[in-house]
Amino acid sequence: MKRLILLSVFAALPLFSLLAREYQVFGPEGGIAIKMTLPDGFDTGSDKCPMVLLMHGIFSSKDINPMPTLAKELAARGIASVRFDFDGHGKSEGRMQDMTIEKELADAKAVWDYVKALPFVSSVGLLGHSQGGVVASMTAGRLASAGTAPEAVVLIAPGSVIKDACQGGKFFNATFDPKDPPEFIRCWGFMKLGREYLLTTQELDIYGTAADFKGPVLLLHGTKDGIVPMWCSEKYLETYGDHAELKRIEGENHLISKKKQIVADEVVSFFEENL
Repeated sequence: MKRLILLSVFAALPLFSLLAREYQVFGPEGGIAIKMTLPDGFDTGSDKCPMVLLMHGIFSSKDINPMPTLAKELAARGIASVRFDFDGHGKSEGRMQDMTIEKELADAKAVWDYVKALPFVSSVGLLGHSQGGVVASMTAGRLASAGTAPEAVVLIAPGSVIKDACQGGKFFNATFDPKDPPEFIRCWGFMKLGREYLLTTQELDIYGTAADFKGPVLLLHGTKDGIVPMWCSEKYLETYGDHAELKRIEGENHLISKKKQIVADEVVSFFEENL
């Protein structure tokens, strides 16, 4: 009997571990999974360093390229980072189907507040890839309007095309009536996007909100990106004006899988100069 009880306890441990997972940051849908990467030998009790918030794209996570590579390269040059999973992604709480840009903006603000309260952080930058680029740009704009802007922003293939996609009723391989979308659509048969996302994304003031940030901006975009068109970055460049620069990465795709070291070097050099 004792053996049976012990086996039952050990069998339940994975579930207990999942249920007992501790979160330090919370958004509208619950706990936000974060991962901090510090420079080697960094002492949080006596040292100070810049910090970059890394924001992944839709259907991705903090542990999918390019985020781990960027975190590693930043740390190697003395810059800390916090990468995190948006609600419904990775190890964060919530359902993908309930995700909206507004909720992701709230997630980003919650992580921002957490990082700003850390005593060893000297300055903060934002970086976003794909949909994370939209969130990073809008977060920077909102923070600037509130008088607490980040020092610098990097947008990698910022996916502002999501607004056009929702207005046009076609998101990846899924089609729908943009005026009356269903409860959810399935992208590639298994990734669910909910009605609220499909409707609210149509109304986003992406560039207008982003424009409130007046600090340095670096735009990076692969010339072989088959998901987010180059005009998205070009529109951002037009929006920001002379305090932004667009670098086209020859031959790179949307997933940043071919020239990831080049991309990482550009990111690190920019933050070294501006944080």
